Order: sequence, then C-alpha cells, then structure tokens
Amino acid sequence: MRISRSTAGTAFVGGAMILTLTALAYPSMLGVQNTAAGQDRIIANTQYGPLTEADRDFVVKVRAAGLWEHPLGLLVMQRGGSAAMKEAGEHLVVGHGRLDAACRKVAPELGITLPNQASPQQQQFVATVEGAQGQEFDSTAVSIMRVTHGQIFSTIAKIRANTRNTLVRQLADQANSTVLDHITILEKTGLVNHEQVNLQQTSPPKMPEDQTTPPPPQPGAPVLTLQIPKGMEDLRTEAPNSIQPSPSAG
Repeated sequence: MRISRSTAGTAFVGGAMILTLTALAYPSMLGVQNTAAGQDRIIANTQYGPLTEADRDFVVKVRAAGLWEHPLGLLVMQRGGSAAMKEAGEHLVVGHGRLDAACRKVAPELGITLPNQASPQQQQFVATVEGAQGQEFDSTAVSIMRVTHGQIFSTIAKIRANTRNTLVRQLADQANSTVLDHITILEKTGLVNHEQVNLQQTSPPKMPEDQTTPPPPQPGAPVLTLQIPKGMEDLRTEAPNSIQPSPSAG
C-alpha cells in the first residue's frame, strides 16, 4: 500500500512516536542550564576570548547533532527512494563529518568535553526513520530533519550575534552555512510540508531532561570520529549561492 505524503506527515505529527525536536542541552556533564538565565555567564577566559555557558552548550549541540544525523544520512544514502533523497543523505554525512572535525578541534582548546553518543531522543529519531518503509521512510526522514535543522538555525544565529569567543564564532559560521545547505537540499526532495514544519518548530512538546541529554563518555574513552566516506571528500556542503539579478533586457 502506498502511503501519501500527507498521511506520513500526519503520522509523524500525531503518532505515539512523536518526539520533541528542541535543541539539545547537555547539563549532566557540562553544567549547562536550560533556562535563559545564566547562559551569558562567563565560565572561562581563554586566549580566544571569554567562553559563556551558551558558547559551551552550542559546541556540544553541534557535536550531538552529528552523532545522529551522520548515521541517519548514511541510512538515507542506502534506502532513499529517489536521487534527491540520496543526495540529501550525502550532504548530511559530509556536512556533519566536517562540522564534527571542527568540534573535535575546538573542544580541547576551550576545555569542553564532547559526548560520544546522541541523546535518547536523538537515537529515537534514527530508530523511527529506520522502522519506516518505502515512501513513508522518505517522508519521515525529511520531516524530522527539516524540523531539527530549522530549530538549530535560530540558535546558530543567536550564538553568532552574541559570542565573544573567536573559535565559537568560527564554528557558528561553519554551522550556519552547513545547516542552510541541509535545509535547501531537504526542500529539494519535494517532501517538506512547510505548515507542519512551522508548527513543530514553534510549538514543540516538552520532554524530560534525561531524554534530551546525551550520556557522558566513559572515562578515558577516545573521542568518536564521524568519517566522510572515500570519494565524497570534495562534495560542497556550504550555503547555496544567493540569487543573482538577471541582466536587463537592454
């Protein structure tokens, strides 16, 4: 039986598997507060500028995003039902591979400990997509990824506007370009329901903190590396070019 795009979207919104798509915090290990108060508190003075709780939280968010979107991208590359879906999977894998490399470079410079596993919520995102079949697989994957990318987009903008730390600023620039590329490539699939996406971005349900927090790494465990597959190193994952005005007819 073929499942229509609208049916799959409705199932994603109203089904028992519905999950909040709020941006990840990491309070259990890093002391990051979920409330607005305290996020501007300086927790370290580094050679790259002051580091706030919001800055630290952001680095962890970028890392955690890759821990589930990279494997999901690999899954989409394998099972996507169209060339556009497979292209979206490639951009997810390569984009997050590059962002992950940046996080692993920035974190030790700023004294930030990175997780090696996604949060239970994020792991469930992958499991939900993995359990879908056919057109529902494509629709569910695009719906989840478009909502999460839309939400982190505003977080990136706020960090970029406010941070006084040069390393965090550089990571925000890279994340902004990558996320915009991912949003654009997801929309090219033709499966984005913008009304649904806007609703979920602005009115996400609440979830317990333990579901949105990635587990801390085991003491002494090496930092997991998200690899870019061979032959895909040259794929461009920066933001798309802006619209250029057409030459006048003269």
